[in-house]
Amino acid sequence: MENSSESINQAHLLIRSIKNEIAKELVGQDRLVNSLLTGLLTGGHVLIEGVPGLAKTSAVKALASTVQAGFRRIQFTPDLLPADLTGTEIYRPETADFITRKGPLFNNIILADEINRAPSKVQSALLEAMEEKQVTIGGRTYELPSPFLVLATQNPIEQEGTYPLPEAQVDRFMLKVMVDYPDRDQELEILEKNTCSRTGTAGPVVTCDQLAEMGELAAGIYVDEKLMEYIVDLVSASRNPEKYGIKDMAQFIDFGASPRAGIFLVKAAKVNALLAGRAYVTPEDIKLVGPDVLRHRLILSFEAEAEDILSDDIVQAIFDSVEVP
Repeated sequence: MENSSESINQAHLLIRSIKNEIAKELVGQDRLVNSLLTGLLTGGHVLIEGVPGLAKTSAVKALASTVQAGFRRIQFTPDLLPADLTGTEIYRPETADFITRKGPLFNNIILADEINRAPSKVQSALLEAMEEKQVTIGGRTYELPSPFLVLATQNPIEQEGTYPLPEAQVDRFMLKVMVDYPDRDQELEILEKNTCSRTGTAGPVVTCDQLAEMGELAAGIYVDEKLMEYIVDLVSASRNPEKYGIKDMAQFIDFGASPRAGIFLVKAAKVNALLAGRAYVTPEDIKLVGPDVLRHRLILSFEAEAEDILSDDIVQAIFDSVEVP
């Protein structure tokens, strides 16, 4: 226990160093930063949604700057091709053979900016990379570097020139984070930082090997059997709400969360405990990460759209109804 406690304290200090570096470029957005760290430590992909100007891209770039790893930003557009992501084979006339030119996906951290602007062919090419951590070029399969993480952004208010993401791809994102406006004090700090003084630049403070060690440490965080059952009940309630006393929500759900939701809930709760410097998961950890894990995994019915019922409303009703151990 002493060794475990010491390792958690060391990891907590390293995480604090990462946050301090990010704070040089980013004001506030603590929940977004914690979600990005959760993805980084578990290898889970993160979808970030918010209106323009809320520093979604800046947050990802600041995080990538703190890690000694390959980083690539890809601007998704309607004319993007799958080969623009994965790479392609190029014919060399002088040797009469083909060489493989690898695409930008062959980096550790990928910023998929405005991911919903690319057509279905490009999204399909991304599916294999996100799930299998590999890509296929010209009939040959290539492993992607480790760690491999897709951090995607999208704009919820601009629909022209966008394509809805396939449900299979949305389910592969560990978290969907909703970014909101800063409060008054934070906005004042943003103005001062960007108009009155020179903003700092985040620098590397952690290596890929250290990330892997912290990931293993997070995986070893203790989760009680009753909390495991609690997570199973939360996921089951999204499929059969009437069994958990929320019959009024059943008409608004066409399909509930997949088993992947439970897996990600456990992983995210463990990282949240590590971020707090604890060696065990509490119900509060699950409640804190639950909405980000579940909101994009519920497929709502036409009735929900007609009555302006959001997935967050249903997730809140599930957490209010399922008994906490």
